[in-house]
Amino acid sequence: MDRETLGQRIRALRIRQGVSQAQLAFPELSDSYISLIESDKRVPAPSVVELLAAKLNCSATYLVSGVSEDVVDELRVTLDYAEIALSNGAAAEARARFAEVLASADAVALPEMLHQARWGHALALESAGELERAIAELTALTEEASAETDLDHWAKVHVALSRCLRERGDISAGVRAAENALRHLIATGADSTDAAVHIGAALLAAFIERGDLVRARQLATQLVERAERIGGPRARMVAYWEAAYVAEIRGEYEDGVALAERALMLAGDGEDPRNLSRLRVIYAGLLLRARPDQAARARELLTRVRDEINASASGEIDVAWCLTELARAETALGRPAEAVRLAEEALDLLGDAPRRATAGALTVLGEASVRLGRRDRAVEVLTRAATCLEEMESSREAAQAWFDLAEVLAETGTAEEPRMAAYRRALTCVGV
Repeated sequence: MDRETLGQRIRALRIRQGVSQAQLAFPELSDSYISLIESDKRVPAPSVVELLAAKLNCSATYLVSGVSEDVVDELRVTLDYAEIALSNGAAAEARARFAEVLASADAVALPEMLHQARWGHALALESAGELERAIAELTALTEEASAETDLDHWAKVHVALSRCLRERGDISAGVRAAENALRHLIATGADSTDAAVHIGAALLAAFIERGDLVRARQLATQLVERAERIGGPRARMVAYWEAAYVAEIRGEYEDGVALAERALMLAGDGEDPRNLSRLRVIYAGLLLRARPDQAARARELLTRVRDEINASASGEIDVAWCLTELARAETALGRPAEAVRLAEEALDLLGDAPRRATAGALTVLGEASVRLGRRDRAVEVLTRAATCLEEMESSREAAQAWFDLAEVLAETGTAEEPRMAAYRRALTCVGV
């Protein structure tokens, strides 16, 4: 059944209250204008809608949507609850509440509320690890979003899409999503904005994961310069965060630690708890690599982060990354058995889908297995890690995994051919 139009609702309320068009119009409007509105030949400005709502003793929301204030309030409470659940990392609860709003027939008449529910639902799906569904929803949102209307939200949607594509393993698609968004900002003269910094950071992350370190380093330098010149605190934080990752990949661990510390200093109280946890995990990982003598400090930080994300029921991927870095710290501290337990816990969370987080956990599990003298197990999991990374286009990481496997094979006295095959796969991954 079709809903009443705005004009039809105004006419029905006017007649129900025994008011003529002239009486409703007086003194601000003309009765002819009221007639045009009621016949849907004119669309009144928001200020006029507010005026008519006051005169007809109803809300402007009801006039525009036809949805009663009680129903709007109920949907708003559900939406607010979903937002709180999402910010606390309760992905399943957030997903269910957002879906409840989306399933409401009344929400169709409330476009802003409907959009908010769709955006939140996509993020909840990502947090729950349902990447295919998240990507489908985010793709639809990017097609509808307008950089001219709401630049910050437009950037957030494109960043989220690029991030989900990369996490699924489709790194080239992640690069394209960020590149196309950045080109649009440049073409429209919006490249000197916080939004451009955030899009640039998404592109930088994709370059790193694809193993394109030359372009990554160039972009990291540009990103930091742009953020320091025109960016707000959060834009600078994101730029330092991604530049720290580039430094880590290039083996410039001390530079990475310094950049990560600058990012943490800029992370205010209003920062998304999930992003803050991710940044702390990255910082702890850099400490492990830059300052092995501070492995205990890194472990302490990761243990605190783990307690925080467990308390907030964070998404599986975030929990798995923390467990993986914690396992790496335990290996560095000479406790490989505990590292194995943590890495296997991370893998249980992630399931069978090929993901970067899965490859990372497998790599750490392989390292710990070597320390325990479980060579066969190490070969098995490192092979899985390398194969997973190859499938995901992570050429640099895949090359390192094949190289690590070749070294383990050499230590176990394996025949030459399997070792040489692993070395050849490593070289192939880096284009040699």
